[in-house]
Amino acid sequence: MLVLGGAAATAVVLVMTTVDPWLNGAGILAGGADLHVYRDGAFRILRGLPLYTEPVLFGLQYTYTPFSTIVFIPIERIPWGSVNTIWMGINLGVILACILLSWQLLGYRVTPRLVGASALLTLTSTFLEPVRTTLFYGQINLVLMLLVLWDFSRADRSRLRGLGVGLAAGIKLTPVYFVALFVVLRQWRSAAVASAAIGASIVLTWTVLPTDSREYWTSTFFQSTRIADDTHPSNQSIRGVIAHLTGHATPTWLWILIAGGVGIVSLLVAARLHRDGDRLLAVVLCGLTACAVSPYSWSHHWVWFVPLLVYLVHLALAQRWWWAAAGVLVGSAGAWPYVWDERNVVIGVFLFPPSWPITAILVNAYVIVFACVLGGAVVRVGRFRDQGAPEDRDQRPGRGFAGAPERRRVS
Repeated sequence: MLVLGGAAATAVVLVMTTVDPWLNGAGILAGGADLHVYRDGAFRILRGLPLYTEPVLFGLQYTYTPFSTIVFIPIERIPWGSVNTIWMGINLGVILACILLSWQLLGYRVTPRLVGASALLTLTSTFLEPVRTTLFYGQINLVLMLLVLWDFSRADRSRLRGLGVGLAAGIKLTPVYFVALFVVLRQWRSAAVASAAIGASIVLTWTVLPTDSREYWTSTFFQSTRIADDTHPSNQSIRGVIAHLTGHATPTWLWILIAGGVGIVSLLVAARLHRDGDRLLAVVLCGLTACAVSPYSWSHHWVWFVPLLVYLVHLALAQRWWWAAAGVLVGSAGAWPYVWDERNVVIGVFLFPPSWPITAILVNAYVIVFACVLGGAVVRVGRFRDQGAPEDRDQRPGRGFAGAPERRRVS
């Protein structure tokens, strides 16, 4: 708890002092652009305005599914002057919920002490750049992750298992990758529920928003450059890595070849981890893979670093050297600023000056972290195989949070 308390205090100080909180375009309290785009999307469908054939608020393009605008209607009802603060508070609560679900996937009982530790991890997570940027822009990524974690924290035979993944994928397509995990795990009911939820979201919006739905599914869906160019340093995906290294847009065939292979390998590894009882690492691996294989992944999509941090803390309870791994994660994915001038501040190592000798590493930082996680997962699967069946292995985490309950076996 002492380590977590120190990390939380440090994170809060860094978030509030490294960049002026009210600095236009970078301050943590001066954002909300994407949140207002969500509101504008809902505003448009309520008034019969087009979603995809003309720019929305701030001259931006709307890139989410038509179903998302229906989900965003409650946000549209919140007054403009209050929505940023309310959504910031909701997102902080969502981080806490994600962390608690992560502990549950690891087999911990929820106790006051564990909630306290999770609150400290929530504060620590605010300095992770994907989280800080999500909070700054008012993004939806944390809510989508919560839906997925909620699904996987449920019993395998739960009738609702798959609903969270389906709803998340209905809003934003990336979580579809988790449907593939259900299939590989032969959890047919969960896969069917998720697929039905996705299908229902499409049918619903095609019924009430036929023009926007037709435009999205026949045109917008295929326009990856509608988001930004492949070479943009914020494109933290395999496709982005190739573009960063070559300086040119990535050929579609090459991206499909590499990303497809990575996606298949990751699915097989995640399925083995899940069967061996390492459920959180399996879900985290799939979350990171979904970001890596996507044609375009903004840095704030990588909020899966939060449950990864929980997993590393869990390992550190048994072997202290894992604290160093957690520190490396926070260091490489931290919200480190670079000040070009007093009005131009960027956040994240991938946006640091391209003239630096280590630019090739910095600009691809998140995919490198993903590669390390995938490699570590492969090694872990190999060790599981050598150690025998899951029930033959000691799965206790050690002493835990200075008196926290011992880990129970996951059924």
